Amino acid sequence: MVVESTADSRSGLPQPLAGIRIADFSRVLAGPLCSMMLADYGADVIKIESAAGDDTRAWVPPVDIDGTGTYFGSVNRNKRSVVADLKSDEGLSYARALVAGCDVVIENFRPGVMAKFGLDYQTVSESRPDIVYCSISGFGAGTGADLPGYDLLVQALGGLMSITGQADGEPSKVGVALVDVLTGQNALAGILMALRVRDAAGTGQQVQINLFSSLLAALVNQATATLATGCSPARLGNAHPSIAPYETFRTGGGTLAIAVGNDRQFAALASVLGLKGLPEQARFFTNERRVASREELRIVVETALDADTAANWQRKLLAAGVPAGRVNTVGEAFELAERLGLEPSIIVTDPATGRSSRQLTNPIRLSASAPSYRQVPPDIGEHQGSTFAVRPPNTSAKGT
Repeated sequence: MVVESTADSRSGLPQPLAGIRIADFSRVLAGPLCSMMLADYGADVIKIESAAGDDTRAWVPPVDIDGTGTYFGSVNRNKRSVVADLKSDEGLSYARALVAGCDVVIENFRPGVMAKFGLDYQTVSESRPDIVYCSISGFGAGTGADLPGYDLLVQALGGLMSITGQADGEPSKVGVALVDVLTGQNALAGILMALRVRDAAGTGQQVQINLFSSLLAALVNQATATLATGCSPARLGNAHPSIAPYETFRTGGGTLAIAVGNDRQFAALASVLGLKGLPEQARFFTNERRVASREELRIVVETALDADTAANWQRKLLAAGVPAGRVNTVGEAFELAERLGLEPSIIVTDPATGRSSRQLTNPIRLSASAPSYRQVPPDIGEHQGSTFAVRPPNTSAKGT
């Protein structure tokens, strides 16, 4: 049984999403990440799985101390797990009863699948006009409905791989399923906006999010440049298409990232490197000229950096106001976050089972409301015997 937390221990205020119940049919990453972030702030999330469970339960190694796959564990804390076979009358009836008692539905089946079970937005909203229903797909519900929504495929088709990697190398994916993460965050924002409308008007609506559109929107300046010029950007390795020097450089010991964003920072960089006349040279006098002479500039900077280690250059450059940092491992990044007081992780202990799991903390911080870490990622069907009250439709909807 979950120990529910409805109030913030610091402020005494209710958690922002206390009283909101979510039927979560989603699997893998985007949907589960969204529902977990909502659960951290008080939502009661019921994870509805097939008998086989979420695909990521089997994506091992690595595993946590209790044998739970770390992929599954990364996005499924603070949830109750039940099993419902939607292809059986009993399982479908059970799932429909759960949905009837929820405020939000999240699903990431291919478009049309939920309609086969009478669990689609149109059907559910007939009896629950106040339902907030989030559908996550790979390529939308139109002609791309049948395309498989895997992050790697979207990174390829969406252009991200074409601008990732060395200029003379192969296209490369990002080192994490970034499109799924972006999509999950978009779903989170969409659900919260829809709940805000429901609070004001009493009516629900469907939130439609797809991986492909999430990626295109996340390409921001690269996408806008393509629309404006008709030319697609090329791979530049770690360099920036509009700023220089803004990339990684080899040093006498390790790799250093330097992110010079203006002429003042460039002058400071040159001074620290002992290249005081560099900013006055015509080819480096403005950022536009530095971009045009990027390769020449790189050689000059890298030659100077060879005199010391990345760690020492980082210290010297930061002291001079130049954004710079050595390339950390993930473990080193956590160590830095701890030193900065960012509290990047927390040990969650389940009061009912005693199981513990080290988890990433929720990156959203509110001044008067803290996230609550109540339960470790659940075993499949762990909460099958829980009682979920069926709620009547909202009859006080404004304008109805």
